Amino acid sequence: MERIGVAVCGNSGIDYLVHDKEIRKFRSLLNIEKKEYEDFIEINSDDFYSRLEKNPDLDISTSQTSTGKILEMYEEMKNAGYTKLIVITISKLLSGTYQNAVLAAKMIDIEVIVYDSLSLTYVEALMAMTAKKMADEKKSAEEIIAQLDKIRDNNHVYITVNTLKYLVKNGRLSGVAGAIGSLLKLRPLLHLSKEGKVETLDKIRTTSKAREELKQRFLTEVKDKNVIPFIVYTNNMAEMLDLKDELETHGLNDILLIPLTPVVGCHAGPGTMGVGYIEKV
Repeated sequence: MERIGVAVCGNSGIDYLVHDKEIRKFRSLLNIEKKEYEDFIEINSDDFYSRLEKNPDLDISTSQTSTGKILEMYEEMKNAGYTKLIVITISKLLSGTYQNAVLAAKMIDIEVIVYDSLSLTYVEALMAMTAKKMADEKKSAEEIIAQLDKIRDNNHVYITVNTLKYLVKNGRLSGVAGAIGSLLKLRPLLHLSKEGKVETLDKIRTTSKAREELKQRFLTEVKDKNVIPFIVYTNNMAEMLDLKDELETHGLNDILLIPLTPVVGCHAGPGTMGVGYIEKV
């Protein structure tokens, strides 16, 4: 009898949500001042952003979950009685996690479907929770993947950063572009593309103006749509609660707040915020 197991990478932020504990998690590593921390297990988002606020020059970097660690998880799930696995990862254009999951899948003798979410944060988390619910309902892998495709193809996430420093430091923006941007107080308005890339939509003077533009684009896009809205925050939860209240005046309900995990936040920095939605189809 087929029994489908579900796993998701920690970049989904699922650790910060109420979820079925049978969903397995595999987490990336955060390196701070040459010391290695497992995301969420050894350092959570509040601790990480607090440390960055106190010392903006911390030596930080990240590394994805190793193939061997992912294989250990597969073997544990097989031993637990699962006969097929659905493994959801952050966009392969943002991390090597997907490739490591695929490599590990070739080393075990049960079927492993590695699913590229083309996204991260709550989009990825909802995929995992949906897959687990459907697996519990004895839906087939094909039915589950079809539903994940609907989530993947009907979402949009907008992002702004408060500083260009971390985008430059981690190779997401050239040093020259970062220096010019900081001098002019430019703040990029970013989004996750349909291909799973972080792309610049606009460059705007000051953080406040970038956030206002983000909000207006988001409200325009969700108008007359039936959506699941969410806000991603870093060290700015109080501001995001205010934003939540404001969005609710536009008829949006059940807006979820979810922290940006330290591993993802390492590339964006404190003050980063995101607003996204998943359309119900």
